[in-house]
Amino acid sequence: MKNKIPSLSSNSIYLGVLLAVVGGFLDAYTFISRDGVFANAQTGNMVLLAVKAANKDWRSVLLIIPPIVAFILGVLVSELVKMPHVREVLHSYRRSILILECLVLMTVGLLPKSVPNIVVTVCIAFVSSLQISTFNKLDKWAYNSTMTTGNLRTATQAAYLAIKEHDPEARKQFNEFFAIIFSFTLGALIGTFSTTYLGNPSIFIAGGILVIAIILYHRDRGYISETIKAKLK
Repeated sequence: MKNKIPSLSSNSIYLGVLLAVVGGFLDAYTFISRDGVFANAQTGNMVLLAVKAANKDWRSVLLIIPPIVAFILGVLVSELVKMPHVREVLHSYRRSILILECLVLMTVGLLPKSVPNIVVTVCIAFVSSLQISTFNKLDKWAYNSTMTTGNLRTATQAAYLAIKEHDPEARKQFNEFFAIIFSFTLGALIGTFSTTYLGNPSIFIAGGILVIAIILYHRDRGYISETIKAKLK
């Protein structure tokens, strides 16, 4: 009897869990080791921008703006790869986004300590944006793998319906969103401890999780079997 390997389609709970761990990890990593700037939560950066500007702390303002711009560029890139002629070349734009995200994080891990923090936060903000824009569905529901506010709202609403209406669909939604919220928190904990004790190279942990996601996603979509068949011809 063959062991059943979990599905890692683009909207599966398993891929969502892996990406949520990465999302929580990256926010903790950048906040602890990179000037207290959030690479994922641009809402937090917007608030920090307003606070620093009000206090005329222009140096801090200049440090916050680049990650916001990088986030916008990531959204644009994620839309460009969805264009028909680009998708045809990439074969799977979602797989390509995962690979690009992994390569950027691995590159960040190889950067020397002398590289300014702003370079790292910009890279991670770009990666976060790619992830948010490309993987935004959990089954049939919209979710976010790098922030948890909306997920918490959805989970609470689903819990209410599951208890009040005894709705099995709402119960399933609550279970999946709770798993995402827990995974994000777990990622933040791992990011906090690993960054504190290992320093900058701890980013390889997030990259390693993405490697696992790429391999499983690649297998689930049948690309591995297609590659083997092509070589045998």
